[in-house]
Formats: sequence, structure tokens, C-alpha cells
Amino acid sequence: MIRTARMEDVKSIHTLINSFAGDGLLLNRSISSLYDKLRDFIVYTDDNVLIGVCALQITWDNLAEIRSLAVKQEAQGRGIGSQLVQGCLDEAEKFGIERIFTLTYRPGFFRKLGFNDIDKKELPHKIWSDCIHCHKFPDCDEDALMYVKKHDV
Repeated sequence: MIRTARMEDVKSIHTLINSFAGDGLLLNRSISSLYDKLRDFIVYTDDNVLIGVCALQITWDNLAEIRSLAVKQEAQGRGIGSQLVQGCLDEAEKFGIERIFTLTYRPGFFRKLGFNDIDKKELPHKIWSDCIHCHKFPDCDEDALMYVKKHDV
């Protein structure tokens, strides 16, 4: 089941995200930052156990970022990540946001969901505020991809 994140999810979100941060696949998140951004997160639960998480962060005029996508290793390959990303895309649509980007080490996953490769230089400087805390800054090796909502014709 996908739902918005709740206060009682923060410690589980923290553990899940930081397990991938330890492998260098996501940025480490503090408990404090998760409380600050809790409204950005949706979670996937199974029998009230948090299995996956994803966030949609609005970054600029008509631009948002899919970030902190993580699914427990044992639950990967079941479509949970795709459902979480789609949930964030649906949320973006509610806000009228038509361009959603991601920075990722798994570009193939996002390409299957309709994201296309872009040059990082196309993104506004504002999005790099978290990047300065990354040990790879300024030599980011993540791929940048963008989803652009198609209008009905």
C-alpha cells in the first residue's frame, strides 16, 4: 500500500535511506532533515512494515525532483519502486508541475518510466544545495534524467 509518510515512519525511512547511502547509492539523510521534509515523502508498506520510500521535492518554477527512492533489497523487482515514482509523478501533476528530474545511479530504471537523459547543466543552480554536502562534489557521477508531462492532444 502506498500512502503519505507519517511521523512514526521517520526512523524506518532513516534506516532504509541510510542503508543505501552506506553503499554510496543515495545521500545520507539526518533524522532532522527527514522531519523537515516529511511532507515530501510517500511510503510503501506491507502489513504495516515500511518496504519502500520516495520523495518529491519542489525545487523551482514548474520543476520538482524525485529523490530518496529506496526499496528494501529483499522486495526489489516487484514493481514497488515504479509504483513509488508514479505516486510522486501523480503528486507533481496535482501541483501543476510538468517537469520532474532525478539524479541517479540507476538511469535504466527511470528510462523505463519515461524519463530522458539530460545534461546536468540544464538544471538550475538551486538544485545543487544538497550536493555540496556530498563527498563526490563537485565531480558528481550520477546521471540526470527528466520526465516531462505530455499534454493530451
